[in-house]
Amino acid sequence: MTGRARRAAAAALTLVATAPMLSACFEEPSAHEAVRDFLVGWQTGDYTMAARRTDGDAQKVRQSLEDAKVHLDAASFRFALKGIRRTGEQAQADFAAEVDLGENNPLWEYDGRLPLHLVDGEWKVRWSPGVLHPELREGQRFAVKVEPEDRYPIEAQDRDPLQELANLHVASVIPARLNDPEKVCEQLSKVTGFPKDRLLSRIMSAVPNMQVPLITFGRTRFAQLRPELEAIEGIQFSIREQPVAPASPKQIVGTVTAVTPEIELLLGGPQRAGDTFGRDGLQKAYQEYLTGSTETSVVTVDLKTLETAAELAKWRPGRTAAPVRTTLDRRVQQAADSALATGARGMLVAVQGSTGEVRAVSSTREYHQETDVLAGKFPAGTTFSIMAVEGLLKAQVDLKQKIACPADRTVGGSRFRQVGPPAGSEPTLRGNFASACVTALASLARLVGPAELSAGAEKFGIGAPWTLPLKSFSGSMQPLNNDAATARAIAGQNVSVSPLSMALVAGAVSSGTWRPPVLVIDPKTPDLSAEAEQPSKPVPPVTLDEKTVTTLRSLMRTGVTSGSARAAAAPGDPVHGITAAVSREGKQLSWFVGWQGDVAVAVLVEGSDPGAGAAVAGRFFQNLRAGV
Repeated sequence: MTGRARRAAAAALTLVATAPMLSACFEEPSAHEAVRDFLVGWQTGDYTMAARRTDGDAQKVRQSLEDAKVHLDAASFRFALKGIRRTGEQAQADFAAEVDLGENNPLWEYDGRLPLHLVDGEWKVRWSPGVLHPELREGQRFAVKVEPEDRYPIEAQDRDPLQELANLHVASVIPARLNDPEKVCEQLSKVTGFPKDRLLSRIMSAVPNMQVPLITFGRTRFAQLRPELEAIEGIQFSIREQPVAPASPKQIVGTVTAVTPEIELLLGGPQRAGDTFGRDGLQKAYQEYLTGSTETSVVTVDLKTLETAAELAKWRPGRTAAPVRTTLDRRVQQAADSALATGARGMLVAVQGSTGEVRAVSSTREYHQETDVLAGKFPAGTTFSIMAVEGLLKAQVDLKQKIACPADRTVGGSRFRQVGPPAGSEPTLRGNFASACVTALASLARLVGPAELSAGAEKFGIGAPWTLPLKSFSGSMQPLNNDAATARAIAGQNVSVSPLSMALVAGAVSSGTWRPPVLVIDPKTPDLSAEAEQPSKPVPPVTLDEKTVTTLRSLMRTGVTSGSARAAAAPGDPVHGITAAVSREGKQLSWFVGWQGDVAVAVLVEGSDPGAGAAVAGRFFQNLRAGV
């Protein structure tokens, strides 16, 4: 049921209570009976009953009441009697009117009055246009003027728009120039699929000599329908620029389309021509914020000049539209896109380590920036060893301790295999960490208990209830109820993470504090789509143990200087990071998790080379330094 239908139904239900209440006040024949019948007849659409209680021509009164509803495009009228004053054979009833103009507008409320006099011993409403509204005069009619706001853009953190202006095509009419409005709407409905009655109501309620936008088309659809549209007499076309063509990251920014009949049905209410709809991404999540509201005026129109005679009411319901400012950085985004443009298939997300603000989200066409980069569920692999270090330190494990890195190892009945050449027969724990040796790291399950691993994951935000205005995933860990499960956790085989959650892990090590992600700076309070969930309370940052952070920074630097992440090395500040090789749905994937300066990244790309992710990260850091 649309918003208009719901409000009309509510008015009808209210009438059930209103009419008896009006009747209860009138226990004897008097002016009250005439007032009651007139207002109840007007409210319910029984214009014949209302007309009988006036001294005017019955047909003219009925037509005037019907025209008032049409010219206001009103969903309903409701009235409340405020009082009646009688002086001899004259009387006046004062009433409060509420008119539901639909289109998501608030109620138009005004005070009216009904002059009455005795005609052959019967009270009659003295008919004139002023009965409908005190300021309506003979030779005038109601009309509704609407001024929709343009759509505002999604912005980067420096307020640079993240979309380009694109042309939308608007089909309009000037009502006074139409010989047969109903025929025009019938033809337009047949071509476009928009309901004929909605198109006609917009024309009939408009100021006759003003241009009335009816339907907006995107470039492709307009080109398809143009010959049929141009064949409809009285239709005019204009171009309206709107910020609808998304820049990178396109799937995060989201696409925008002109409202179609299907979208109008989806939105549950009539939309005005010129309205645009965010199909996905932030454009969808912040649809109401970006489009704001339509300024609406109720006016009277002179039927001779067709000009506005007076303004009776004016309002802009809701909130003024405004841009949505994100944390995205065009320079960082370009560096990420360029890093993935060299043939790698995968994704990269960059955050500012000291704030958790998302700076770039990039992916090749095989992956989706929202559902994979922000919300994907991938095995953590040996990148989870970052979160196990604190437990190892508490167990007083010496990083110089020698632990073999065989090609195969069984722990607690679970078999682990090292992808790529072993790091050596007797490498140190530091070397195994830097080389992402699965078999060596899995063997640490006997030294680190499930409670320590779970606590470490929690400190790094795995499973934290943070939310973004888009779908996202903070990670999850399966229950650790035996040595095999604990070993699989250290090896990251029963821990699921998103690239975003791992970029935040890298940012936590670089800054010393884990922080939840931030994607939108303004508005502070999201205007979320129905699919998203509001957090019950903000997720606080977590300050990490100083010894743990110092150790991790050293280990992750070794990963780049002499470990499997050597390909990530780049000029400028030292690069820190580690790699991991994982498999999902039959695809071999390579992780890199690390940072340079205050930019923390997670890269996940396809390929059997464990260092493939590090190579993409290296190109990213080089691009960022070069300003690519």
